[in-house]
Amino acid sequence: MTMLTVRPETGRIHAPRFANLIENIFENDFPAFLSNEFLKHASPSVNIKETKDAYNIEVSAPGFSKESFNVKVEDSILTICGEAKEEKLEEGTKVTRKEFTHTSFKRSFTLPKTIVADKIGAAYENGILKVSLPKMEEAKAKGTIEVKIS
Repeated sequence: MTMLTVRPETGRIHAPRFANLIENIFENDFPAFLSNEFLKHASPSVNIKETKDAYNIEVSAPGFSKESFNVKVEDSILTICGEAKEEKLEEGTKVTRKEFTHTSFKRSFTLPKTIVADKIGAAYENGILKVSLPKMEEAKAKGTIEVKIS
């Protein structure tokens, strides 16, 4: 148990162990869980929305170009890959701190049988990759059917 003391002249609580912990965290670059090594294994966030005609997948991937993506379907598995390219520095340039990270990723999704795989489309704008998965005509909602009660 750590004992806290109050200095009468300042009226502040003094906790030297806690203060040293905070100083040590910010004297080093970043805590380990925020380092590039940790981020290499992180996947981008994904939203999946369903409309009457399609499923829409949105992948948050800022900093990529549209040429960096590979979207393919194989055996009812949709795979979305993003390839990060290493930034080349000009001769004589020195980086004193690097916090921008663009890591490669791969996400896979099992598709329902109601998807028309050869009509899947994708677009990349404003850091979001949007993949549209159109539904087969039979899978689209036919509207409300009223059942008579006898």
